[in-house]
Formats: sequence, structure tokens, C-alpha cells
Amino acid sequence: MFPVISQQVYYSNRLLELIASYRAHYPTPPDELQSLLEESEIDYLSDDFPKLCNSLYTGTERIRSIVLSLRNFSRLDEAETKEVDLHEGIESTLLILQHRFKSSSSQKSIEIVKEYGDLPRVECHAGQINQVFMNLLSNALDELQSMEPNDEETKTKTKTKTKTIQIKTQQLDEDRVMVSIKDNGGGMSEGVLKSLFNPFFTTKSVGQGTGLGLSISYKIVENHQGKLSCESTVGEGATFTLELPVRYRMERS
Repeated sequence: MFPVISQQVYYSNRLLELIASYRAHYPTPPDELQSLLEESEIDYLSDDFPKLCNSLYTGTERIRSIVLSLRNFSRLDEAETKEVDLHEGIESTLLILQHRFKSSSSQKSIEIVKEYGDLPRVECHAGQINQVFMNLLSNALDELQSMEPNDEETKTKTKTKTKTIQIKTQQLDEDRVMVSIKDNGGGMSEGVLKSLFNPFFTTKSVGQGTGLGLSISYKIVENHQGKLSCESTVGEGATFTLELPVRYRMERS
């Protein structure tokens, strides 16, 4: 679909250029042709049609990027482990979630700060690791968006605070890499931290969460012989740290 639209945009623009060139050389066409040009609203087409074509091209490119990101995110065609670029998985997840970063009438925008290190390709089940990224980033977004104040006094006090999610990656040693996702939300108490990775545990309102996202993420990382941990202080946000081995080793029973 994308190549076809790209060609149509090109040919349409060329046709309009040809019409413009003809009119420049023959400013006074025969009455029959002039009548046809007026009926076709050629002036309107010459001005607005290229804009419509470019909008169509841009929209199609956007759809194409999202589809490619979804395919990269899910990796449904890859049941076996494979060496992958973790940054690519993070970027695909961010693209899928990007509508939640933007400001709206009731929410401030959320800034994404990236501090990517030089990582080797990591052998893993890419779809599963991308699901971990999705769960961690979604939780950070939920936390920041739940902090939106309702009263005017609190809004005035917090209006200068920028909501941020910091994503940092680095190679710890030749065998392990690390990805951390930090938000500047409200943080968690020690009691919440102790139960954070338990199945069905959630601090969200009824109907807002199943309490399974973090427990599933913990199990995925554990199955990859990695570690998933969280550090948090009330009022100072939370940092989730994911450590993975560079080489996947199947756990034997």
C-alpha cells in the first residue's frame, strides 16, 4: 500500500506541474478548454491537492511505522530466542504508547529522557522482554497521570514540575546489561514495595488494573536468568531496574 500511495503522490504532482506549465505557455486557451478548467476548479486543485497528497503520504508513513513497531514489539514469528537490539524494543514500545505522553485538557505532557549506553545484542525471547518494557512504562505513565491535581491550589504549586520518565541503559560487564526506568511520581512505601511483584497485588482503583503486570514481568525476567527490582521513596518516584544476561541459558529442571 505504501509504495502505491508514494507513486500516486508523485504522478499527481507531476500532472499538476504539467498543467501549470501548459497554462504558462498558453495563458489564453480555447473557450472549450477554459470552460473545462473552470468546471474542474483547477486553481483549487493546484493549491490544495498537493497538500492533501502530502497529508495522505505522511499518514500512510505513520501507519507503516506503527505496524512495523507492532511487529517488532510482538515478535510473534519468533518462538526461539534471538539476538536483538534492546533499544529497538524500547523504541517500539515508546511509539505504541506515545499518545499517552502528549498533553490534553486534563493532563500535562510527559517528557521522556533517554540515556542509552552502548549495548551488545542480547539473546532473549524478544516478544517477552518487550512485554516487560510495556508493563514498566505503562505503570510509570499510570503513576504520573494519576498525580494530576484536582484543586486550584495544588495545581498552582505543581504547575512548574515537569513529569518525566527516564530510561537508562548500560552494559554492567561482558555478560550482563541493565535497563532502568525511573519516574518522578509519588513513589511507594516499604509496605507496597514488599508486595509489588506478588500476583494480583495492585494499588490502582477497582477496574484500573489486574495486579498481574509486574508479577508476569518478574517471572519473564526470572526465566531469562535476570533480575527485576524496584527502589522507591514516598514523594520521590520509583526506579525499576532490569538486568539481563547477554546470552540466554535455558533453565533446566
